[in-house]
Amino acid sequence: MTISEKVSYIKGLADGLGLDENNKQDKILKAIIDVLDDIALTVEDLEDGCAELAEQIDAVDEDLAAVEDFVYEDDCDCDDCCDCDDELYEVECPNCNDIICVDEDMLAEGSIDCPNCGTNLEFDLECDCDCCDGDCED
Repeated sequence: MTISEKVSYIKGLADGLGLDENNKQDKILKAIIDVLDDIALTVEDLEDGCAELAEQIDAVDEDLAAVEDFVYEDDCDCDDCCDCDDELYEVECPNCNDIICVDEDMLAEGSIDCPNCGTNLEFDLECDCDCCDGDCED
């Protein structure tokens, strides 16, 4: 039984008592029942609103899951044919101090623009150790 149904039942009981509008106690009882009726209607409206919001949140959650699948999908369906786990490197922009993740392909290009401030970041991949001619693999 819903709250509104319970209040309607109480209203029916009060009507069956034949409450007198001139009696102070009966006026108070009738006013309390009217307030209960208003509260019950408000609660039902809130419950309906919550149910509607829950449905909308579920729809947004499903849409977000679809977007996440699209954005973060694993493009490679191979087993061991190639190295699909590209290694990412963190680079700090000297201008805005934003941390940017780059992969080996981006490093091989030699430079990228910082997505935060637009500063051109250049990458020098040559080794500067004394043990080789700049072709160091380490």
